[in-house]
Amino acid sequence: MSEQEETPGNGLRKELPEELPVTPPEETGTPSSEPGLTGRQRLVKGLWPPRVTRAQLIVAVLLFGLGFGLAVQVASNSDSDSALRGARQEDLVRILDELDDRTQRLQDEKQGLESQRDELENSSDQAEEARKQTVEKERQLGILAGTVAAQGPGITMTIDDTKGAVEADMLLDAIQELRAAGAEAIQVNGVRVVANTFLSDSDKSVSVDGNKITAPFRFKVIGNPQDLEPALNIPGGVVQTLEKEQATVTVERSDKIVVDALRAAKRPDYARSSPR
Repeated sequence: MSEQEETPGNGLRKELPEELPVTPPEETGTPSSEPGLTGRQRLVKGLWPPRVTRAQLIVAVLLFGLGFGLAVQVASNSDSDSALRGARQEDLVRILDELDDRTQRLQDEKQGLESQRDELENSSDQAEEARKQTVEKERQLGILAGTVAAQGPGITMTIDDTKGAVEADMLLDAIQELRAAGAEAIQVNGVRVVANTFLSDSDKSVSVDGNKITAPFRFKVIGNPQDLEPALNIPGGVVQTLEKEQATVTVERSDKIVVDALRAAKRPDYARSSPR
């Protein structure tokens, strides 16, 4: 009900509006400030504890993994730099020479491939030229796979082991060093060494792809003799390691090395040629 007020002079009454009800803050849905808290305290209470979403957690894990990988890479590079800084001058010169030789070999291979491409593009009889190159490529792959004999310049390395101290890992180091120096075909005591060759110790002897071989170990290697022999005689290399085991190592260069031990061509069980 509205209240009426009598005004002097005209006797009219003026109606007053009813008072509006006051709604408490909690009923209107607006937040109310807790009594006794300052603005900074309310800000801290709103930010802590943090509410982390799943996406934010995944991003944080990925960033951590990226940072860890970068740290490992930096540490690895630092170790390599430290090893080079501690090397002797003659070792550094040898490393640079080997890098130059390998770079030159890659450049020669690149020029050969470019020459083959030009011949295919400019040949009047491209089909015949392609057939010739296919035959040549098959021969090259046969040498690498050990299915055909090979000959060329190279070295012969003989290891006499009267003490029986030479083990499979030492011969494997020699093979790896020869490959790094550009060896194209390797034969050890009548066993052809190929990409999947494995060596193991067996009854005080060495086994190459399951074939037992005994001292003296005779390596026949085709490649550039000027690269192969120095690679074996580097300080702390294959020759010095074997001589520490009281083995005798002799390396001879030759203009013609014949590698005639063959491997049977194996047909793959699952892999097939692809048109692309």
